Amino acid sequence: MANTRSAKKMVRKIAARTEVNKARRSRVRTYVRKVEEAIASGDKSAAQEALKAAQPEIMRAVTKGVTHKNTASRKVSRLSARVKAMA
Repeated sequence: MANTRSAKKMVRKIAARTEVNKARRSRVRTYVRKVEEAIASGDKSAAQEALKAAQPEIMRAVTKGVTHKNTASRKVSRLSARVKAMA
């Protein structure tokens, strides 16, 4: 367990940071799920709109340090490929 004052402060900081990151990750997952639901429903225009909303949210997670740049790019790429492949 943390003994020094600085270590105790770091524990508090890490806990606060974890909450923020958890919220951001959850937000990204929500946007991705909306795109996947639109793809599953077969509505191409809705899927394109959902992807357009999800893309900046996914990239924002990168700038905030929640996900890695390549991971986010891969997610966007795969989602856009699935939207593009719709009839």
